[in-house]
Amino acid sequence: MGNILRIGLTGGIGSGKSTACMIFAELGVPVIDADQIAHQLTARGEPAYLAITRLFGDKVVRTDGELDRAKLRKIVFEDDNARHKLEGILHPLIYNEIDKQVSQLKKNYCIICIPLLIETGATGKVDRILVIDATEEQQVIRASHRDSIDNKTITKIISAQVSRKKRLSFAHDIIHNDGDIESFKHQIYKLNEKYKIASESN
Repeated sequence: MGNILRIGLTGGIGSGKSTACMIFAELGVPVIDADQIAHQLTARGEPAYLAITRLFGDKVVRTDGELDRAKLRKIVFEDDNARHKLEGILHPLIYNEIDKQVSQLKKNYCIICIPLLIETGATGKVDRILVIDATEEQQVIRASHRDSIDNKTITKIISAQVSRKKRLSFAHDIIHNDGDIESFKHQIYKLNEKYKIASESN
């Protein structure tokens, strides 16, 4: 796995993963985001874009030729078979790119944000698993405010992910996102110090 300590950051939709990544980045920690990689891989003309449009057809393409991500998300969370096919296209490409980016880092540890880390059976790709934990009620509120997704779709996304209990059972570290931002930051600061120490002996 190499000398760099890989922290796999995960959590359900609306749990606060993006905010956690932003705070780690502000502390100077390299952050690799699987969702950002997926976005790049599905840009117009990229291999994943071509495979997705072949599979789903013009209905997932906007008038400007870009992928209609909202429509694609709706399709795959209403059809498990379609979701598995999409994941079969994306996940190998995403994990290859993550490995490539990690290999180029010079720091002792990094954060790899992978929302579906447990669901994709990729826990062996990281050294420690950090779960951002929130209640389902909090997830729905945050996701609806952030992404303008209707509650029905959010609930389907939550159902497609592993349960909160199972996710926590994989955790080496947990950040509880049930208080104010200062409490959230404080937990991250403490973990940053812990990871820096651990990475020096990795």
